[in-house]
Amino acid sequence: MRMPRTIALVLCTAAVAATTSACSGATAPKTAAGADHKVTPLSPPAQGPLDSFTWALYAEPYTLDYALAYDYPPNTVLANVCEQLMRVTPDMKIEPGLAVEYDRPDPLTMVYTLRPGVKFHDGTTMTADDVVASLQRQMAPETGSPWGSAFKNVKAVEKTGPLEVTFRLTKPDVLLHELMAASPGTIESAATLAKAGKDYGTPAGKVNCTGPYSLDTWSQGTEITLKKHDAYWDPRLAPKSDTVKFTFVEDVAARTNAFLSGAADGGYMVAPATIGQLRSGAKGSVLFGPNTAASNLAVLDFGGPLGDVKVRKALSLALDRKNIINAAAGGIGVPAKAPAARGAWALAPEKTAALYDTLPEPGYDIGAAKKLVQEAGAAGRKITLVTSTLAPEISVVANAVQAAGREIGLNVELKSVPPEAYSSIFVDPGARAGMDLVITNGYDNTPDPLEFYQYLRTGDFGNYGNWSNAEYDAAFDRANAEPDAGKRAELTAELQDIALRELPIIPLYEAPYTVFLGKRVTGAPTGIAQLYYPWAATIGAAAK
Repeated sequence: MRMPRTIALVLCTAAVAATTSACSGATAPKTAAGADHKVTPLSPPAQGPLDSFTWALYAEPYTLDYALAYDYPPNTVLANVCEQLMRVTPDMKIEPGLAVEYDRPDPLTMVYTLRPGVKFHDGTTMTADDVVASLQRQMAPETGSPWGSAFKNVKAVEKTGPLEVTFRLTKPDVLLHELMAASPGTIESAATLAKAGKDYGTPAGKVNCTGPYSLDTWSQGTEITLKKHDAYWDPRLAPKSDTVKFTFVEDVAARTNAFLSGAADGGYMVAPATIGQLRSGAKGSVLFGPNTAASNLAVLDFGGPLGDVKVRKALSLALDRKNIINAAAGGIGVPAKAPAARGAWALAPEKTAALYDTLPEPGYDIGAAKKLVQEAGAAGRKITLVTSTLAPEISVVANAVQAAGREIGLNVELKSVPPEAYSSIFVDPGARAGMDLVITNGYDNTPDPLEFYQYLRTGDFGNYGNWSNAEYDAAFDRANAEPDAGKRAELTAELQDIALRELPIIPLYEAPYTVFLGKRVTGAPTGIAQLYYPWAATIGAAAK
């Protein structure tokens, strides 16, 4: 997920991107609403164990298959059940996970030494065979994994020892290693994959991974329950609660009521419009965490009016981002300076100030925008922007874009589609037919902005409009071959510059990640790292 690659854009629940570095105790800049929002990676630590707690998701996971999990609900559950070779931490670092050591003997070879004695939930021990089977399944076309493109430079994944797996590459790919901390690096039992077949990851099938919790039950349409994995390998993350129950509450008001009534102990991605209500209800806390996401407008068709960069720049200049933040994000956020959010620059934080903070604020100039539209000969031309009832904020942003277009002479027509059709736009090229523009919630799985910018490469899965720029592709390859994080950040800044010059994606705004914690629970990570970090293991009883 990530970049404009969210399957379901959930701006309604979305704190959509980091307004601060991923540092403990960091404070976000003032938002459009004028308030300060402290951003910290962790809530106060748990003070004791719990028998169970209930977590509200804004939608039921469409799968628990790690190779198909490409959105917030499935990854929120799987983060506690399945694990990766590497791990993203709450403070936005990458550390060893199921691999205890990583080596790069040459630019075309990646070697992982596996952690010994790791037990799957059925009691069997993880081996290199399980790792090879899990990774090769991501690469197999018949799997249909949206993560398949992450392996495009992989010639082979081989077992080179009982606890050693080696990647053979066709060209250097530093980003692939980082993505071993996200869904592409997930490890499942080879025997379970073979036995489950097409039922794997469905309510009818089993999931048998290595995380601190195992899948207990999945009552489709009702709830998912997890139970503590007593043989979990990492004592630092031994679960503090015996069971976790996930409920699915799509309606924003109903989810808010679940928090206030105690029917749900917590949930990530709090709807911005409900933050004030939850705070005043005194039934718990709304906390803000590090994020790597930004709300953007992604161009779907470069054959129409938006194929002219002058039109794209005109539309960007016509957007009153501060008012959009007030209306769509409850005033919690800042205008996005670039397609990849500030929080995506966490891997080399010493570079963030020079490479991101010095970028100019996005301009707002109706007169200049009108002039560009006239120069492009685009006055009166139709631009179709897709909208949906999936989230209230989608409609808010869509209406703002339509009004901005009208003001500068563009005919922005809104095409409303049902939620499932909106989600299809991000995975099915056929679903984009006749559409020019879509609102996305683009986020990185890792704290490296290069991950976001990979989706603008020619032919990439996440390049929804098939934008192509030879200068950009060459710059990406240079960055992806650089193993030093600081030097790679400088090379990534070149991609950022091209993206801002050409605007295949128009940045909108950023906001912190959010989580609600009821009064009886605490200990949760607050940021977007929860998509791959076993966040439920750290939740326990709050102080009485």
